[in-house]
Amino acid sequence: MMSDDAPVPRKPARPRKARIAEKMPSRTEKVHEALRQAIIEQRLAPGARLPEDTIGESFGTSRTIAREALLRLSVEGLVDLLPNRGAFVANPSLDEGRDVFVVRRGLERMVVKQLAGQLSASQIEELGRMLEQEELAGASNESEAIRLAGEFHLRLAEMTGNRLLIRYLTETVSRCSLVLTIYGRPHSVDCGIDEHRQIIEALIAGDENRAADLMETHLSKVAGRALLECRKTESLQDVLTAFARRID
Repeated sequence: MMSDDAPVPRKPARPRKARIAEKMPSRTEKVHEALRQAIIEQRLAPGARLPEDTIGESFGTSRTIAREALLRLSVEGLVDLLPNRGAFVANPSLDEGRDVFVVRRGLERMVVKQLAGQLSASQIEELGRMLEQEELAGASNESEAIRLAGEFHLRLAEMTGNRLLIRYLTETVSRCSLVLTIYGRPHSVDCGIDEHRQIIEALIAGDENRAADLMETHLSKVAGRALLECRKTESLQDVLTAFARRID
């Protein structure tokens, strides 16, 4: 029988290489994220065909990895996989976009209700830095501003620690970002940033009802800024080559 003073056996430390390997994203994850950003940043046009061989060639990977990345994007609603035709960048209608925002409003009300009065000092500081990044991007880069705004909402979800909520919101925010890149009209980014700031203030104050109402109003305004607009398109090869450099 072990005495109270006996040292507690420690589990052997895992090899450093194994720990590093766990933290490093896989090649599939890198290709998935690069394609995701290419779509959200409006570099790949809605309806554009995404051949597995072209993706594999551009990223220096196999068609199997390209297929897995496309499958993940289809789950997020960013890619349509059509039988006997292949993969295409999703092209949601305005009605589909409205439906997505309805779901998102409900999910994000749950997020802020969980976070109200629970943010740590480091989390508050992190959210403040994210607002600063939005301000810098807002004046000159609309697609970057949309991406950063989406990251702000995803970070709030991650702070809840609720894995299921994080998963659902990640998919929903991705779809909303695609809708905005297709239909979004130029708008006052300062307005959106100010709305984010008010939400943070309500969270810090612990006012969950005000935070939830502010979030719903904010998302309603974002959805209301949608307007059909023509977008400049680039060749698939040029876009994939540019985004492949980001993961090397």
